[in-house]
Amino acid sequence: MLRNFKVLLAVFAVIVIAGSAYAFAAANTGIPSVKAGEGVGTVSGYTISLVAYTLNETDPSKIDKVTFTTDAEATVVKIKLVTSGSTWYSCTDTATGGLSWTCDTDATPGPQATVATMTGLTIVATDQ
Repeated sequence: MLRNFKVLLAVFAVIVIAGSAYAFAAANTGIPSVKAGEGVGTVSGYTISLVAYTLNETDPSKIDKVTFTTDAEATVVKIKLVTSGSTWYSCTDTATGGLSWTCDTDATPGPQATVATMTGLTIVATDQ
């Protein structure tokens, strides 16, 4: 009988200790519910076609605009005509479908593009 009492007392002590630990853990507040995760997605580029350069009518050594199409909808597009340059020209969607783009290269933020300084065409596009 004494042995059963000792076992019962030990079980009761464990329950009391576990219950008090739960009470302390349950008292924590203000910890936000957050999510964390990791995933992998495919990043695919655009196929660019129908690239055309419009030269300035009075000085054909200057490029007034560049037009092209993308094979999928884009929302933000910029171009650079000098490979090592830092001037990016913004482009506008000319068909409101995100496929046809016109980039004015005679407007700010930088100098007007010229045929002599053009070393390449870099197009950056995103659908976000």
